[in-house]
Amino acid sequence: MSLPYFASAAEHERLAWLGGGVMSVLLDRAHTDGQLSLFRSAPAAGSASPVHVHPDEDEIVVLLSGSAVFWVGERRFELDAGGVAMLPRAVPHTYRITSETADLLALSTPGGGENFFRAAGWDLSQPVPEGWTIGPAELAAAAAANGQRVLGPPLSLQDQVIPAALLEAVREGRPAG
Repeated sequence: MSLPYFASAAEHERLAWLGGGVMSVLLDRAHTDGQLSLFRSAPAAGSASPVHVHPDEDEIVVLLSGSAVFWVGERRFELDAGGVAMLPRAVPHTYRITSETADLLALSTPGGGENFFRAAGWDLSQPVPEGWTIGPAELAAAAAANGQRVLGPPLSLQDQVIPAALLEAVREGRPAG
């Protein structure tokens, strides 16, 4: 059973994230009896996730400020402040921030997505080692350890859709690439 939980902004777990951004874990599965996880992200301009899929979690992203492009399955969406993206489980997706600054709120259900962010990111309660970065290998390892799959690199703004080979690999249950 979930119990009430309250935390001030200063109490949120903060992780160094893609491109120098910061990911804050607002609620994790321990706070919600596994029902959901809630994150807030301040990504850097141009930040992009690799094309990936999580077979067991739905994800909802609200763009509080800024702009971004999302690719989901065979579709592309451009969002600005106030926009929302529903990223269903088992559907490949990715995003790219297109504004100088952005503020995202993301909900994952069921909970547990925070373990991926923790595995790939750096806990900002500790000094960040010089030269530390999140690369493709770190993202792939964190994804694999947490039931997700990195399918390919981030897309460029010229890409209209996720490449068919990546979508087919998921449909057929085979390795991408």
